Amino acid sequence: MNYRHAYHAGNFADVVKHIALSLVLTHLRRKDTPFCVIDTHAGIGLYDLAGVEAGKTGEYQEGIVRLLATTGLPEGLAPYLAAVRAANPGWPDLRHYPGSPMIARESLRPGDRLALVELHPEDVISLRRLFGHDRQVGVHEGDAYQALKALLPPKERRGLVLIDPPFEVKDEFQRIARGLTQALKRWERGIYGIWYPIKDPAPVERFLSEVAAFGLPCLTAEFYRQPPDNPERLNGCGLLVVNPPWKLDEDLALLLPDLSRRLDATGPAGVRWLVPLS
Repeated sequence: MNYRHAYHAGNFADVVKHIALSLVLTHLRRKDTPFCVIDTHAGIGLYDLAGVEAGKTGEYQEGIVRLLATTGLPEGLAPYLAAVRAANPGWPDLRHYPGSPMIARESLRPGDRLALVELHPEDVISLRRLFGHDRQVGVHEGDAYQALKALLPPKERRGLVLIDPPFEVKDEFQRIARGLTQALKRWERGIYGIWYPIKDPAPVERFLSEVAAFGLPCLTAEFYRQPPDNPERLNGCGLLVVNPPWKLDEDLALLLPDLSRRLDATGPAGVRWLVPLS
């Protein structure tokens, strides 16, 4: 409960995560039938880059600011950049950074739905202030993994569950695996996106192997800000996608190396299948 994402909003990990999220949502929009997005660790939805927290770390300078300073941005970034613009009425001045709830909301069509889950009471208040009059968005206070029992399967029977925990407890990977096991019993065909930080790659690989053992199609998109030679720092991050949309891997494989260059990363970036599509 001590983690506050405002210190890290807009950093390289946010940029990678939200670009990947936007790509998944773009694929969902290609079919006419409604979809639902469930965000299990929603945060406050919108972050003030001029605030005290962001100012203390300045991490957004190496993320969203660095990205926007480059030219010739690829077309695949258009949905993500549209959400960033929508969060900044004074565009091109960058004052706010949209969290995953705002990224997802920007992609909804009439008939689509967004469910936000948040445990921190103050963050729930912020979410309700932001989305309180939006009939397509529901805010739920409580534990992420318990909430999935009530929210799955969604009535739309199509959509995404984004699991994006703060990783402030040592057994977060185990908690995700247990939560995912229960979620898949309720909704096996849903798309699941699980964000994770990479410090020491060893526990990450154990977690990925555990999810791969479920036998469902899954891939992971990883981005290293620097080589993983120091397990005490945030070297990179990844997004594991279970039941990925068709050709999501191709989109990510094109964008991630380009993004690595734009963010001046010195580590690898790419996509790998853990369990390929049959």
